[in-house]
Amino acid sequence: MNAQRPRGSWEPAPAARWEDAFLTGNGTHGAMVHGRTDDELIVVNHHLLVCPNGGEDALAPDLAAELEQLRDAVLAGRAREAVARHVTGPLQWVRPFHPALALRLRRPAAPVGDYRREVDHRTGRVTTRWDGRRAETFASRADDLVVHREVRTGTVELTHHWQLDGAPADSAVRTTASSEPGGAVLRTDVRYPGGSGHGYTCWTHVRTTGGTLRTADAAVHAEGCAEVLLLTRVHPWEDPQPPALPDRPYPELLERHLARHTPAYDRVALDLGAPEEHRALPGSALLADPAAHRPALLERLFDAGRYHLLSSAGVLPPRLTGLWTGSWDTAWSGALTCDANLNLQVSSAAAAALPEVSHAHAAFVARQLDDWRSNARRLFGLPGIVAPAHTDGRSGHAYHYSEDYPLHLWTAGAHWLLQPLLDHVDTTGDTATADTLTGPALAEAADFYRAFLTRTGPDGRLQYVPSYSPENTPLGADSPISVNAAMDLAAARHTLTATGHHRLADRLPPYLLNSEGALAEWAWPAAPDDQEHRHLSHLHPVWPLGEVNPLDTPGLATAAHRALQLRGSENHSAHGHLHRALIAARLGDADLLGEALDAVLHGQFFHAALMSSHYPRLDVYNADAAHTLPGVLIEALLHSTPERIVLLPAPPAHLPRGTVRGLRTRCRTTLTTLSWDTAEGRVDAVLTADTDRTVTVHLGTDPERPPLSVHLRAGHPTPLHLEHHRS
Repeated sequence: MNAQRPRGSWEPAPAARWEDAFLTGNGTHGAMVHGRTDDELIVVNHHLLVCPNGGEDALAPDLAAELEQLRDAVLAGRAREAVARHVTGPLQWVRPFHPALALRLRRPAAPVGDYRREVDHRTGRVTTRWDGRRAETFASRADDLVVHREVRTGTVELTHHWQLDGAPADSAVRTTASSEPGGAVLRTDVRYPGGSGHGYTCWTHVRTTGGTLRTADAAVHAEGCAEVLLLTRVHPWEDPQPPALPDRPYPELLERHLARHTPAYDRVALDLGAPEEHRALPGSALLADPAAHRPALLERLFDAGRYHLLSSAGVLPPRLTGLWTGSWDTAWSGALTCDANLNLQVSSAAAAALPEVSHAHAAFVARQLDDWRSNARRLFGLPGIVAPAHTDGRSGHAYHYSEDYPLHLWTAGAHWLLQPLLDHVDTTGDTATADTLTGPALAEAADFYRAFLTRTGPDGRLQYVPSYSPENTPLGADSPISVNAAMDLAAARHTLTATGHHRLADRLPPYLLNSEGALAEWAWPAAPDDQEHRHLSHLHPVWPLGEVNPLDTPGLATAAHRALQLRGSENHSAHGHLHRALIAARLGDADLLGEALDAVLHGQFFHAALMSSHYPRLDVYNADAAHTLPGVLIEALLHSTPERIVLLPAPPAHLPRGTVRGLRTRCRTTLTTLSWDTAEGRVDAVLTADTDRTVTVHLGTDPERPPLSVHLRAGHPTPLHLEHHRS
């Protein structure tokens, strides 16, 4: 496989909708490029732009004094009555994420030929070409700004177009254009409505080569220029003033950006043997007929997913929309949704060799810990930490809840959000993150459980109450709040065991098998399963924990597999399908994983830009599918623990052959190369360890197949040649 083959996508026409605009981002700033030749719009985003809505000062409700009464009511079957007493007003959404504005570039209308717009994943550049002209945009990872360059585009008028979809009419907006040494600057100040005093400023500095530059009526006009260079930066007023814009020519700006972006992106590459004529097609053509183009489409979506994930992780991990939106009316406030979506989006970060994503996630958790401590005190009167289910990225207070969605009583969140970081530490040996964040935070989570787990049943086992399995309700129950949700038990057991509190962990109740032999969502007979729900929180012991797996716990794995088979898809949300696929991979079910992939590939979930939607038929712009799909493909090919590597745990028919390079494992070993051909029964791998170690290597998840014990010397590639026989 040529790791340097072109990786990106292209389209033969401009984007008619902002959802189809090609994306670039550096983890703080993002841009959405339509690629129009006469009236171009480049939507500028900033990860921390959130509009005040009352959530900026909200705290978790002060319910600590009512904890024991709540427990009594839940155990007596009066959960809804008890929860209703806590809900005194309408649902308070977190502050909504929104775009800053759009750079609007008007050029004289003229016939267009030889048109092509494209995004290069290896460079992070979006380029539009037509009739010998070129415009290119990237979000610099080195200098934290959006860079746009036009070459031979003749006359251009630049304005700041603020009134995008849903923009509040009562905002105070002022735009000015002025000359400055070497060019001009366009500045827009936006003060949010409502008297909060918050807002933001966007600057675009204009530099030209040749020609003339003038300003008039809040616009900058460039005429006869060989090159026009635009440097754009956004400053949310809640944050410190940014540094001055760098005075560097375009080649230097690009070189500095590439030095950070390209090595990160190139660490991993996937080749599924797609025909070159399919690889040459535009993304929309691949999406139009997934069955005919499956290898090329999966290659393209894998590449795009890693690109979008890397590009949207920096000051924060990705939101529901990554870090992009073209509307002020973004679904679910464009929040970071923590009870499922965020972890699914970052599921590939450790294995796909993107520590940049893990570092963004770690910084997010570290900044919110004080708020999580406040949640534990206010909601339960206990020490430790409780994470929110929704956050705007700035506040970690758990104030988004209602009777039907009592998210404030979800207590597994801290463990759930720490789990990707524990995988990162295992994979990289990042002792700094372990010593300063994951270790202390896990200890605080254990402090919460030690204080929380005080109720016991007649059998002497602890009762986990109140308990919540996001966002489901036991069948026939009048409240989602119940007892002994499997996710809560798994999170508590893992946290307590990892921090040395084994005796308390051993007192937790075991998982319950329901009447159909499936692992139940609640280990509580009075809480029967609702199998039509989109969430799969009860299979947390399988993915991501790995506590239940075919090699170590085959009986429980069979019960978990039955639970997965029984689960419906409810509203066919993308995250539901791909969560199912991740769990299927851990259970070794290649067919079920393939079915979940097919549901996404054939359900019209991907826009032409290869960003995804939440529902089928391109309904609701959302990054879940785009960011999670690479993790699904990786889990089909590789699973690992600190002592074990499992090759090809669940290769579906979608992946009959191929090569992947550079995947990382939790035993500090790189899967330098994995090549497979299931038809020929051939599997070739090369392992390279960071330190001397012995690892156990399994091919597939059959516990009857003897594993290999492989001694690895640090830095020395060790080849393996195996035979694969699919059952």
